[in-house]
Amino acid sequence: LKVSRRPFARVRFGMPDKVIIAVDAMGGDDAPGVVLEGCAAALAADPDLHVVLCGPADVVGPFSVAHERCTAQPAEEVISMGEHPANAVRRKKDSSIVVGCRLVKEGAAQGFFSAGSTGACLAAATLVMGRVRGIARPALATVIPSPVRPVVMSDIGANADCKPEYLVQFAQMGEVYMNAIMGVERPKVGLLNIGTEDSKGTALQKEAYALLKDAGEKGLVNFVGNVEARDVPLGAVDVVVCDGFNGNVLLKTIEGTAMFMGSLMKRMFKKNLLSKLGYLLCASGVKDLMKMLDYREIGGTPFLGIRKPVIKAHGASDVLAFRNAVKQAADVAASDITGELEENLQRLAAEKEKVTEHD
Repeated sequence: LKVSRRPFARVRFGMPDKVIIAVDAMGGDDAPGVVLEGCAAALAADPDLHVVLCGPADVVGPFSVAHERCTAQPAEEVISMGEHPANAVRRKKDSSIVVGCRLVKEGAAQGFFSAGSTGACLAAATLVMGRVRGIARPALATVIPSPVRPVVMSDIGANADCKPEYLVQFAQMGEVYMNAIMGVERPKVGLLNIGTEDSKGTALQKEAYALLKDAGEKGLVNFVGNVEARDVPLGAVDVVVCDGFNGNVLLKTIEGTAMFMGSLMKRMFKKNLLSKLGYLLCASGVKDLMKMLDYREIGGTPFLGIRKPVIKAHGASDVLAFRNAVKQAADVAASDITGELEENLQRLAAEKEKVTEHD
């Protein structure tokens, strides 16, 4: 696999380091207010960032006037969380999600960001931008901290129902992504399961295990076996492969545990005078730990397998999460990780064809 020595390095698009991101102003539980605040914070933090804000004219217009590096793109329709994703995307051509994806396809923006319906974002990205050749289902991937090094999890919610062959593609995309963003050559790939034995799990896990093992023996993915949920945050593997349902449950369990630990530590340090003095002695380390465990610091997660950068954030994201997600979208777009993914996946496909012909 190709190793990126400059992860998230800004590339040049017409002018030095300029990055243009289309943002869905109407995505999120508290949209558009929190989205606008997050965009303002992202623009203030990154002088090379330019935003094309998609949404109703009375929302995006005043914001663009007040912010020099923001352009308003009116989109009068909104896709709600309860709508059927594919139907809504086909019916609402003037929705903020569809319009944002179309801007990226047409080259007016280099990436798209939304905290709206995951299904609608996936449907719009697939129908408008298209999938990487050979990929059956795009996957949501995220990076979580571990004592060893960050771990990539894929899929974490884009595909609740999966076929075994989808998980093989998730593994290949996750391996390429880990290689591109962290520079890890041949990262270790594990299949999320209830035990390390190959006989564990449902029919999906058993069939996926067999396919991943075969792919590993052919050198198409560095598969090392099953991994249990408790070992994921410990860095047992570099890439964790799972269906979207179990991946989403695991991710939110990790997030909830981190929030619980944070509240527990606050109570502990406020208990008495001695504990408060203890906090003063280790305040810097505690803040660093809590920042590492805070999902808002990551902001969003990319769809792997889409031909252009698409970043999705929690619907319940606050201003900090939106700020970081918009900045993350800019970094992903500028680094051309999507291009590296497509290039490496095509190389893997070519190697697979050679192996098949040899067999």
